[in-house]
Amino acid sequence: MSDPQIHKPDSYDEVESPCEELSPDQIRIAELEDKLLRTQAELENFRKRSRREIEENFRYREMDLLRDILPILDSVSRAIEASKKVADVESLVSGFEMTSQQVLKVLASHGCSPIQTDGKQFDPSMHDAILQQEVPGSQPGAILAVASRGFMLHDRVVRPAQVIVAKEP
Repeated sequence: MSDPQIHKPDSYDEVESPCEELSPDQIRIAELEDKLLRTQAELENFRKRSRREIEENFRYREMDLLRDILPILDSVSRAIEASKKVADVESLVSGFEMTSQQVLKVLASHGCSPIQTDGKQFDPSMHDAILQQEVPGSQPGAILAVASRGFMLHDRVVRPAQVIVAKEP
């Protein structure tokens, strides 16, 4: 058996380009397939990047709220330390009132507000009745007292207000 001779080209000019054998339509199809693959890869990268960003935003969503609350925690810590050294209850109460106002201000800046109860009728979507009392001269369903304040975030109830409601005699 004799070995067939293999011709090795001396330069790239001798090698036929695969594009020379293809028709213009086949070249266009190849270009479009390449574009399609690149677009699909870009879309997949975009999806992965978006998913990472969403997960990161979800993980650190409370960051702004925490930055606003930490100074309040500092105020409470200072009040506790001051209460150990001072017997003046009035200044301690004043300090806690200021801290409470600070908390309400931070909550409001984040869209959270207290549920109004003064002079309101009981609303089961916003109030939680923990007790009913007969009070002469009160309308049935009127809120008499608040055991714990309720709060809303924009238009949703975070925690209903726990209230004492007037009932019919």
